[in-house]
Amino acid sequence: MTTQPRSFPTLQAGAILAALGIGLGAFGAHALKTQLDAALLADYETGVRYQMYAALALIALGSTQRPQRAGLWLTLGAVIFSGSLYVLALTGVTILGAITPVGGVLLIAGFMIVALDARRT
Repeated sequence: MTTQPRSFPTLQAGAILAALGIGLGAFGAHALKTQLDAALLADYETGVRYQMYAALALIALGSTQRPQRAGLWLTLGAVIFSGSLYVLALTGVTILGAITPVGGVLLIAGFMIVALDARRT
């Protein structure tokens, strides 16, 4: 009996990121609005926005019947990019700003992989 390698759960990752993004966005809009200064709140909102971009892309990719190579890249990019911005905004630890571009590069790479895969089909 041969087993198929498990593929990255793109649709599930997108749905989880979207649900978390909505929750985190609501938390930022209500609970953090009066707790953070404008610059940190803007950083937090940027994290939510980019998380949702990645989530929607993952949902779209996961809804196709084609195998996807970009899911892991987009998920890791969203977690690192948005996660570092969340921690930065909530703690004020600015060294985490050095991690944020790594997540951005992973997001860019993920979208480039989507473009390459689309070209092949």
